[in-house]
Amino acid sequence: MSRPSTSFPTLPIDPVLPDIVAALRAGPNAVLRAPPGAGKTTRVPLALLDEGWLGGGKVIMLEPRRIAARAAARRMADMLEEAVGETIGYRVRMDSKIGPRTRVEVVTEGILIRLLQRDPALEGVGAVVFDEFHERSLDADLGLALCLQSQSLLRDDLRLLVMSATLDGVGVAHLLDGAPVITSEGRAFPVETRHLDPSASRRIEDAVAATVLRALDEEKGNILVFLPGVAEIRRVERQLRDAALGTNVLVAPLYGDLSQEAQDQAIGRTPPGSRKVVLATSIAETSLTIEGIRVVVDSGLMRVARFDPGTGMTRLETVKVSQASAEQRRGRGGRLEPGVCYRLWPAGQHGALAARTAPEMLAADLAPLVLELAQWGVLDPGELRWMDTPPAAAYAQARDLLGKLGALDGTGRITPHGQRMASLGMHPRLAHMVLVADRQGRGALGCEIAALLGERDILRGQPGEQHDSDLRHRVEALRASESGAQRGNWIVKQVLAQARQWRRQLGIAAGTGTVADTGRVLALAYPDRIAQRRPGGGAQFRLSNGSGAFFQRMEPLAAEDYLAVADLDGAKREARIFVAAPLTLADLEEDFPDAVETVEFVGWDSREEAVLARRQRRFGELVLKDEPLPDPGGGRSAEAFCQGVRELGLAVLPWTKELENLRARVQFLRRVDGDGNGWPDMSDEALLDTLEDWLAPFLTGMTRRAHLRRLDLAAAVRSLLTWQRQRELDEAAPTHVTVPSGSHIPLDYTSGEVPVLAVRLQEMFGLAKTPALARGRVPLVLHLLSPAHRPMQVTSDLASFWANTYRHVKADLKGQYPKHHWPDDPLRAEPTNRAKRRGT
Repeated sequence: MSRPSTSFPTLPIDPVLPDIVAALRAGPNAVLRAPPGAGKTTRVPLALLDEGWLGGGKVIMLEPRRIAARAAARRMADMLEEAVGETIGYRVRMDSKIGPRTRVEVVTEGILIRLLQRDPALEGVGAVVFDEFHERSLDADLGLALCLQSQSLLRDDLRLLVMSATLDGVGVAHLLDGAPVITSEGRAFPVETRHLDPSASRRIEDAVAATVLRALDEEKGNILVFLPGVAEIRRVERQLRDAALGTNVLVAPLYGDLSQEAQDQAIGRTPPGSRKVVLATSIAETSLTIEGIRVVVDSGLMRVARFDPGTGMTRLETVKVSQASAEQRRGRGGRLEPGVCYRLWPAGQHGALAARTAPEMLAADLAPLVLELAQWGVLDPGELRWMDTPPAAAYAQARDLLGKLGALDGTGRITPHGQRMASLGMHPRLAHMVLVADRQGRGALGCEIAALLGERDILRGQPGEQHDSDLRHRVEALRASESGAQRGNWIVKQVLAQARQWRRQLGIAAGTGTVADTGRVLALAYPDRIAQRRPGGGAQFRLSNGSGAFFQRMEPLAAEDYLAVADLDGAKREARIFVAAPLTLADLEEDFPDAVETVEFVGWDSREEAVLARRQRRFGELVLKDEPLPDPGGGRSAEAFCQGVRELGLAVLPWTKELENLRARVQFLRRVDGDGNGWPDMSDEALLDTLEDWLAPFLTGMTRRAHLRRLDLAAAVRSLLTWQRQRELDEAAPTHVTVPSGSHIPLDYTSGEVPVLAVRLQEMFGLAKTPALARGRVPLVLHLLSPAHRPMQVTSDLASFWANTYRHVKADLKGQYPKHHWPDDPLRAEPTNRAKRRGT
């Protein structure tokens, strides 16, 4: 076959190419560690083509991004002095250049999954190369897991080579059955690092623009700028153009949704005498060779997608880069000559960065992965070998979603509908939407919506765009461009091409489905994001999954009663709505008959402090119709009232001192006799736990807190005691005790562990022993009082008091109450309940 042209310079990877070839001759798997710029992406696949074990088969190389796949294929084709599509080809979404002689196919990761699903044995493929595996995308992890199983069960001759700049090679080697690790040291020129400390109150775009202007003044060469996303790139680009840099400075954005022409401008050579400022997302960290870069400006930020299984929504978060990513970015300045890297964070903060970027597996929506596994025949992800096992919560949420979409049956196996969904190569939600819309006669509209949601917003940057969240306007713009009534930009053309491809694949006629049906079709994909406007006006909505949503600005959609929401920012409680379309209650009930249910709700309304009894027609968490339920029946009202009592606390009941004492008497006997003696537990906790048993029967006809005034609480509490128990209670823990004076004095059971008898000392004359309860087992605590009912002594041993303490107390009492009789021998004295002694 053709050999690389000798006009291309030697690269750092070249010395280890024989080691890679030897490793794959000796065994099926290998791991290559090589820094960015070493040349692994373009040199390694070509080095494998003459190997005997390849047997004339193909080398499939995975790249994580379309722009990198195209660039790698073009570079290798140039090295062979051929056009792309001959020996070297590529396949990415919506674009491919391969021919009958193609031996190396550079593909994006989703393409590999499709190839494996069509032919698990990958017949005609001798090797699969995973480039830039350290990025740990979901498709890369899944592709490697499926390739390993294919290798184990079907193709023991299939070679797998994992290449990375920063990945832990030992961990990957262990996954690949102890595969050898080959390391290329690379060749990099020194890069001076200059840490800056932008003001905390300054927008990152302002700091980046200022740093670029500084670098243009201080350094020579082209500048590569790393920003978290497209919005920041646009703002920095605007500032730099406003700075009048001159005609010799080209400002070139670089991100995945750019046209091929714009991407080529960013990564291609700079004309002599000119300089270039490339404003890029993390897409430029690895893989891509950008000509002439000597200066790097790193914002230190990146944008990642985080999926929340609880809400079923993915939100984009701007986070700090990892140390590994920062080093890769920095290294881009030293590929050709000594360079400079401006980092927009203080040097002291660098060590606080995470060591590596978290794998997408740990933070992604797993619905596409679960559907792919089901199509592969895997019900339990533990059947495959993973670098990181799919998280259980996200996996369970994905299975639940796919079950609701009809893609999986009750056992988790793929259904015929799921098979068709998987064949479309789009997110399962969108695939389900397109297939159901087709059955409803709205197939073309479904394809258009799916294509629109799969690309960057076609109205972004258009006049009035910031006020327009209506998906219908995007469908209208798309159709106007297709009919020729309106000229579309590059993104519009991409969307149209994708929609046409799906129409051809499914045999759907153009034009089926009107723009007015946009909301109905969109709701098929996101039934959990159907939104109902909250009462009171404004732009506040409630989603059928229970979350809140809002429009940041008032716009026509904010006045709609119901919406289908396509895009939110993913906040848990109140998410901002970016793209939506209206639908009606009639649409909802017609399209989701099985999901709309009538429920009778009987519960406690905390605000009204009353039982709320309603009949509701509901869709998820949305109340479509609400009316009073006149007669709840079945004790449900009483049960709801019990919940209200729990919320308000036991003190809301009309307790009396007598009832509090009754509870304390029972609790006293529980302590004395032991918990297993049959006395009911009348503690606050126990009574609250058992309200339905003892209180609910007495709440008949009561629905509001105010009604508790007429509650016969005494009967309710006594219902916890049988008639026999009430007799035992009166005998063992009576309410009163008769003292020697003849007075019938109440006992206080609420003051402590032992009941208290508060009695004037004179009334106890003649009594030698302390009165006892619980059949004589527990002496009372005596609070002996003065004639004025002031406490004089506390004792549980009356005999000891008479013998030892009385004479001291008597002296005090004689001084304070001289007209009273204070005998020397209280045991022989006559008790009295009079304030003064009788005359002699």
